[in-house]
Amino acid sequence: MSQEKVDRYKQEKTNRKKIMRKQRIMSVVRKCVLTLAGLALVGWLGYSAYDMYESGRERAVAEVNYDAVTNYVNSLTEETSVE
Repeated sequence: MSQEKVDRYKQEKTNRKKIMRKQRIMSVVRKCVLTLAGLALVGWLGYSAYDMYESGRERAVAEVNYDAVTNYVNSLTEETSVE
């Protein structure tokens, strides 16, 4: 082996714990990022499916009779115009 390889090996051997710790941390970070991306994908798919389901359902329609309010407003305007 050349001297350069020997020096590199010695340096790697002295820093082996730091290197292995760094690799473990990067592995955990990579797994966390992939897990978050997977959860986001599943959440998005679930939300989209629910939205499609809700859009296909028929909505209840309520009718409101405003005759009493209209009569009241008309009576107020008639009173102000009479005065």
